Amino acid sequence: MRRPLLIPIIAVAVFAFVCARLGVWQLDRLHQRQAFNARLHERLAAAPMPVTELSPDTAAGHYHRVLARGRFDYAGQVTLATRTSQGSPGVHLLTPLRLDDGRTVMVNRGWVYSPDGKTVDGAKWRDREGDTVTVTGYAETWVGREVAPLPPAQRVVRTLDSAAVARLLGGPVLPYYVAQTSDSARGKDRPVRLGEPILDDGSHLSYAVQWFSFALIALIGGALLVREELARRRASA
Repeated sequence: MRRPLLIPIIAVAVFAFVCARLGVWQLDRLHQRQAFNARLHERLAAAPMPVTELSPDTAAGHYHRVLARGRFDYAGQVTLATRTSQGSPGVHLLTPLRLDDGRTVMVNRGWVYSPDGKTVDGAKWRDREGDTVTVTGYAETWVGREVAPLPPAQRVVRTLDSAAVARLLGGPVLPYYVAQTSDSARGKDRPVRLGEPILDDGSHLSYAVQWFSFALIALIGGALLVREELARRRASA
């Protein structure tokens, strides 16, 4: 009995079309990401602006170069738990900076070693920057939500949740925090500053190539099967 060819041909064509469409979608995602990264590169390359002048729309202010002048409140310092650096456990130091206008912006002063990835000697990391300082860095947006807050006495958060940090401080904070890049710390012991954000193209191109490869394989394989079936029919005729 001869097998009908129309059904497998349609199935192969549909499968190849879907794969090709997914490949085009990944290319669209790649172009969107490249355009987004280009805008962020422009912000990082621009001259620093006061953090208080950033747009209230955090998407518009993200990664802008900023500066902030005020006094560090070391007593209000919060640690961001389970941050690693070159494979070593540690924390990030989130220190309130009381601005000249009375508002508070949190400054991520960088990474310090912590054996348990949660606790540090707070006194060791106080007064390293001085009191009245001008901090430069880039604006970062708060992300996440603290699902299971730790006891307030520990002054530790697991996620960059502005509400959890505000509760520990007892007052509101700006909708951005500053990732400090300036190095004004005194002494040899100082936090490891955060590096520039990595703005790459991601995996969209490789995914696109994979989907296009699947489409091509399906078309070639389908064509070979059809040719083989037609040759078998001619031989049996």
